[in-house]
Amino acid sequence: MIIAEVVDEIVATRKHPSHEGRKLLLVQPLELEGAPRGAPFLALDAVDAGAGDRVLVVVEGYAAMTAVGRPQSPINAAVVGVIDRVDLARN
Repeated sequence: MIIAEVVDEIVATRKHPSHEGRKLLLVQPLELEGAPRGAPFLALDAVDAGAGDRVLVVVEGYAAMTAVGRPQSPINAAVVGVIDRVDLARN
């Protein structure tokens, strides 16, 4: 699982039939402190997240497929939670 920020919703005029009724989101992976980490990518939305939300994303195929209730579908990443806050404990 990774922490990311939703950049925007992607509108697709055509998509795989298993993706019908689900939003595609462009998400930017983040470091724990909130700085961008790596390149943005697409994830299928399972929690009705929106632009600006900090979210949890699963990036393993089987976990992503089952998170959105679409087993055996071509899904690599899914947004599975909206993060209210992150508390970092320093030792």
